[in-house]
Amino acid sequence: MSEGGKRQGGRALPPPPRGPPPPPPSRPRLEPVDREKTCPLLLRVFTKIGGHHTMEDFAVRGKEPKDEVQIYTWKDATLRELTDLVTIPLHSKLLLHFLSIFFFSLYVFRLTACFVQVKEVAPAARRRNAKLSFAFVFPDKNGRFKVQEVGKTLSYGNGRLDDGKALAELGFEIGDYLDVAIL
Repeated sequence: MSEGGKRQGGRALPPPPRGPPPPPPSRPRLEPVDREKTCPLLLRVFTKIGGHHTMEDFAVRGKEPKDEVQIYTWKDATLRELTDLVTIPLHSKLLLHFLSIFFFSLYVFRLTACFVQVKEVAPAARRRNAKLSFAFVFPDKNGRFKVQEVGKTLSYGNGRLDDGKALAELGFEIGDYLDVAIL
């Protein structure tokens, strides 16, 4: 750019825009899933206190980390729903599991996000000040597993952070694992 507010070639620059800047483009909202008519997917969830698992923890198929819980859910489940699924006691979790089998056989899904809770798997997630970090685990183009952080929530939600983001919005694909770090 040359001196005097002119572009190269001698043309004047357009005047600066007036008023406040335009709002950032909003994320495209996904259509919600009809949970009564759509079969849920199986989500393998791995939890770890202090940080995420490493790529090496998933390197050998069949030798994934032992701290796993399997959840039936839908791609429109939000991180808040998944966070809330880490709180019910074990006896309730077992009852919920049997109910899920019963409802699954009837093909009626009236429960919200999932049939199992994650806070039971890692009691540290019940702490009032616990922060949960979510990462997808998926194979890269070379076949090695990649751990990619996709969002964070607080154990007892305040509607901030990434609470309202759905799995599909974050790029989740069926077959991906979910790694939850409890910080």
